[in-house]
Amino acid sequence: MFQPTCDFSSLKQDIIKRLETISSEIDEGLRTLQNDNECVLGKLEDLKERFEQIETVAASFYLNCYLSPFTEKYLDLSTCVQNLSHQKHGGLIVIERRIRLDSIIRQGTPVGATLTSSLLESIFYPGNPLHDGAVLVRGNEIVSAANVLPLSERIVLGKKLGTRHRAALGISEKSDALALVVSEETGRVSFAMEGNLYRIATASSSV
Repeated sequence: MFQPTCDFSSLKQDIIKRLETISSEIDEGLRTLQNDNECVLGKLEDLKERFEQIETVAASFYLNCYLSPFTEKYLDLSTCVQNLSHQKHGGLIVIERRIRLDSIIRQGTPVGATLTSSLLESIFYPGNPLHDGAVLVRGNEIVSAANVLPLSERIVLGKKLGTRHRAALGISEKSDALALVVSEETGRVSFAMEGNLYRIATASSSV
């Protein structure tokens, strides 16, 4: 097993800076509330958006922390999903952790190649026969592609999820795997772990 590498200082400093800014704005909001002639609804809405942005940046930070003990290729994974997001190419990547996934997923096409960003991107290129299923990553290797995952029946935020997101949640509900998913409609990148879905920051996201 790889040793955790959780010293992503720039992301951590960004989170701290954003939280300090919000703390100051909350103090200002409290002072505003003491004035009966002031309305704070607009400020509360702005703070809500700021918290959502911080959650997205924090998810990016913790994603690398969760991946680094299980693969040395976490930067390749990050580069891949950033590029897929920019091009709005859908993708679903499952990183196996402690629990073996062979009996949980329906096996697709064996790949057996060292993980690189360019190889992953080529698998998910539209029109590639393998692009519709999930890629299985074990350690530093792409084990297989076009795998079929169990689908979650959950509804998140009152909306039905697309197949990729349901599959990402489904595998995270039945194992300790971490699943990265890129939406081809919006380019948004999320990861599923322990039955929860978290959006992560990309170069094109407004965080």
